[in-house]
Amino acid sequence: MKHTYHIQGMTCNGCRNHVEQTLSKVEGVSNASVNLEKAEATIEMESHIPIETFQKAMQDDDGSYIIHKLGEHHKMEETKKEKPKGKGTGTFYCPMHCEGDKTYDQPGDCPVCGMDLVEEVNLSATTTEQWTCPMHPEIVKDEAGACPICGMDLVPMEADSSAEEKTYKKLLKKFWIAVGFTLPIFIIAMSEMIPSNPLYDVMEQKWWNWIQFGLSIPVVFYATWMFFERAYRSIKTWNLNMFTLIGIGAGVAWLFSVFGMLFPDFFPEQFKTESGAVHVYFEAATVILTLVLMGQVLEARAHSKTNSAVKELLKLAPNKAIRVVNGSEEEVSIDQIEKGDILRVKPGDKIPVDGKITEGETTVDESMISGEPIPVNKTTDDKVSSGTINGNQSFLMEAEKVGSETLLSQIIHMVNDASRSRAPIQKLADTVSGYFVPVVVIISLITFAVWAIWGPEPAYVFALVNAIAVLIIACPCALGLATPMSVMVGVGKGAQNGVLIKNAEALEKMDKVDTLIVDKTGTITEGKPTVEKMGSFLDRFRESDITQLIASLNSSSEHPLAEATVKYGKEQKTEIYKVEGFSAVTGKGVEGTVNGKKLDLGNDKMMEYAKATISTVMRDKAQSFQKQGKTVSYLSVDGEVAGYVVIGDKIKETSAKAIKELQDKGIDVIMLTGDNHDTAQAVASELNLANFKAGMLPESKLDEVKKLQENGHVVAMAGDGINDAPALAKSDVGIAMGTGTDVAIESAMITLVKGDLHGIVKARNLSHKVMRNIKQNLFFALIYNTLGVPVAAGVLFPVFGILLSPMIAALAMSFSSVSVIANALRLKTKSIN
Repeated sequence: MKHTYHIQGMTCNGCRNHVEQTLSKVEGVSNASVNLEKAEATIEMESHIPIETFQKAMQDDDGSYIIHKLGEHHKMEETKKEKPKGKGTGTFYCPMHCEGDKTYDQPGDCPVCGMDLVEEVNLSATTTEQWTCPMHPEIVKDEAGACPICGMDLVPMEADSSAEEKTYKKLLKKFWIAVGFTLPIFIIAMSEMIPSNPLYDVMEQKWWNWIQFGLSIPVVFYATWMFFERAYRSIKTWNLNMFTLIGIGAGVAWLFSVFGMLFPDFFPEQFKTESGAVHVYFEAATVILTLVLMGQVLEARAHSKTNSAVKELLKLAPNKAIRVVNGSEEEVSIDQIEKGDILRVKPGDKIPVDGKITEGETTVDESMISGEPIPVNKTTDDKVSSGTINGNQSFLMEAEKVGSETLLSQIIHMVNDASRSRAPIQKLADTVSGYFVPVVVIISLITFAVWAIWGPEPAYVFALVNAIAVLIIACPCALGLATPMSVMVGVGKGAQNGVLIKNAEALEKMDKVDTLIVDKTGTITEGKPTVEKMGSFLDRFRESDITQLIASLNSSSEHPLAEATVKYGKEQKTEIYKVEGFSAVTGKGVEGTVNGKKLDLGNDKMMEYAKATISTVMRDKAQSFQKQGKTVSYLSVDGEVAGYVVIGDKIKETSAKAIKELQDKGIDVIMLTGDNHDTAQAVASELNLANFKAGMLPESKLDEVKKLQENGHVVAMAGDGINDAPALAKSDVGIAMGTGTDVAIESAMITLVKGDLHGIVKARNLSHKVMRNIKQNLFFALIYNTLGVPVAAGVLFPVFGILLSPMIAALAMSFSSVSVIANALRLKTKSIN
């Protein structure tokens, strides 16, 4: 019989192999094959087996997978395991991301590559400090005070070490134990090179071999036993990795030595020394294992540095704030702050949450989230962000975003997610690693055969040593680390400079961009429009009437241009009337009824929509302002064009310089704006932009992106508004201004905290440096293995007499991984300005 079932919970080939083996072991199953893409298992059986039997087999295994009938979907029950307490989250992932986003709830090693799992950083932007009594540790309070038992002052509790730190300390302890036992083995073995070896005056060589055997046991069966467990698991699941090669190489050397001591007569004379004892390799096995362990210790230490950007961001988050209630001040935890609370920020304090200043003025150091070193002047109604530092004046602020909604919290989460994402270039390393281990094992066997047949005497000794050297030096660990390490450091570097990367793919694509589309308002310009003039076209309407009608109509709009007109109306002390039937017409303007008058406000297209005719005189007057780079909107009253408003929006100081730098890098910059042609022309001329298009609706921007992509261009789109969201999502790399709307930021792959075009220059420089760093890592890893394997096999011996000791191979292999991490860490020192 043959049945097909659906499998839930599989994420990679390792999962597929595991499920296949579990199902195959069920009694009565003749064959089981699993399709990862379809998430289906086809099971052949001698007679019908109830699905409950397979469900039990899955559950007894580890409960990670569920089998059920096709078309059904079952909710996976989460196994509640107690998470280790500490600074981390108790959630672990593979640093090579072998299984994508898959995580584990306890420390261990990756079932695919065998690497130690890394603990996620605790992304809580606040850390609740707890207090305890030094005499009665069972007393734990959330605030300082006296012990209720003995009256002593409570002291702050020290946070437990994270699992990352615990792993490092555990590995370090094992390393020193391994060194302690390996060193005497190495000295005993190397003493054979001394003429008239003095050690042999104490006892015969065969007894020294037994001492080496005894000293090797703690190294093999305690300090480095995990390597053999990983090797066994990798062969069992056929996820061959670096530990497969280490386990085979060091294991063969150690087992050969033990067998040689116990059964010396089994071996031919060329395997024996002058004393008649078989030549043992305890020093090779233990030194190899100790050096690999040293590499693991160095990697564990380096991992903490690669995600240091997230940890540094977390340090910015304040724990306390001063809340003002009915005129009195109280110190509260950040967790207790709610939207609408009034907070006092004193000089030098960190700003606790996102909000706006309600009283006072100051300067704020925003360098930690924008990368810009110059403090920013802030006054009433200006926005301030959590984690930035107040200058030398006190002010009051209203809390608008708290907890996970704050900019700092969003930055921390974005950086963490991006540093764990996979770049497309990593597929190359994954593909190479997949074939690498079986090929290396075959090369090792060929090496043994060639040396055994054609090598000089003792041929078998040469054959064994060189075959082991091939296995050890070829470990592909450096290849797997090449991409994720650079991505992790690069994403952190970007965050410290105000460039937030959503995923690794954005970094890779940004380096290939040849065309950049930029919006005008809020991207090239400040996005803080101000009304420069309001005027009337008809004698029956005074300027104050036009001001009143426009301000009243726009009072229901949240558009920056509308806010500018309302603000202007209030400054003119105009009475604002209630609007009825208000609606926005995308890309054109707004409409509504005020005091019984049907009003339409917007561009030429809006007047066409309202069937209101713009006379030549009106158009000429508007164009005189537009040629100066101003935006002009017409107002129609009951279908007749009655007035206009002139709005200016200053070009950002950095825009011209940034556009020139991008053009110098070979990027074609195109400005698309919903504004009219004359205004767009004026802005383009000031910026030396040859390519621009005016009067663009959201769908027009989207079509322009599609057209450029169809012509083979790699397109980046920078924008800040809701109308930019479709084009941002469609472009190869969407770049949102952090000063813009949440919709735009959500649609983009890169967000610029400060919101100016210089951030795009930074993003381009960052992507270029990260991709170059990745390529350097991949080159070093590939060239290292490409050159190392033939040397270990002995190709230089016939000409130069050079052979590579397995111990030197192990040292080189360990340092290849460390060198890749060290090269990735160089990114931290690079400038992207």
